[in-house]
Amino acid sequence: MGFIKEFKEFAMKGNVMDMAVGVIIGAAFGKIVSSLVDDVLMPLVGMVTGNVDFTDLVFQIGEGEDAAVLKYGTFIQNTVDFIIVAFCIFLMLKGINKLNRKKEEPAPEPEAPKGPTQEELLAEIRDLLKQK
Repeated sequence: MGFIKEFKEFAMKGNVMDMAVGVIIGAAFGKIVSSLVDDVLMPLVGMVTGNVDFTDLVFQIGEGEDAAVLKYGTFIQNTVDFIIVAFCIFLMLKGINKLNRKKEEPAPEPEAPKGPTQEELLAEIRDLLKQK
């Protein structure tokens, strides 16, 4: 029973649960970005470039069954996917860092009470000397 208990403690740690939520949201976000690129951006780019469908862009080396097909159009779409995801993550981290900096800034310290002026000190010394 020790192994199961240890695994349960590990699985229920905050970091593991946060990571699981992050992976699930990341997968869903990836699908949204892929749809944005495949269904919205690339058709517009294709229209601007003369109705080119990027998924059809291939380069074949050799002929027959031994031919190598390089699908560089799909690579371009995946690169656009990556750039959009990376940009969104950059914006998210920039916002989080900005919030963290605000939290870390210490509150302004209250002003220290001002000491006596030079004249007040000299007057005090004079009064002490007069007493002797």
